[in-house]
Amino acid sequence: MRRRREMGGRDYSIVSLSPEHIRGMAEIERLCFSTPWTEEMLAGELTNPHAVYAVALNHVRVLGYAGMHAVVDEGYITNVAVHPDARRQGIGNALVQTLVGYGRDTGLAFLTLEARAGNREAITLYTSCGFEEAGRRSGYYEEPKEDAVLMTLWLKERHA
Repeated sequence: MRRRREMGGRDYSIVSLSPEHIRGMAEIERLCFSTPWTEEMLAGELTNPHAVYAVALNHVRVLGYAGMHAVVDEGYITNVAVHPDARRQGIGNALVQTLVGYGRDTGLAFLTLEARAGNREAITLYTSCGFEEAGRRSGYYEEPKEDAVLMTLWLKERHA
């Protein structure tokens, strides 16, 4: 999964999750989410046979990450987060596109995710990556209470 990209004149890499990334990911979780995953929860993904994570690094600093669970031929994106200092530089897009590429390469039928209805930046990012709104989950999120927008990207042709 190793790829190099340039961000605002600086290089960064997208690599697969490894133990040394957990602390930086947990910091980003605390900065980005009202109910963040803990270091223990993130570390549990290291041994989850269904987990696929892409981590954006600038040297050794974690800039962002995206993760999903791939089960049979379905991909469920669990989290996408970019450090507030590294936003608006294409990192989120690169991370999501890495998961999309993984899905295509491994024959997944679709990728799906939930986004806070009020998180227009995230919804715009996912739409730009080809995801479409597939429904809503009323009151899905807590702190604050908010609906989730379900979004899906079909990687294979759907059969009715």
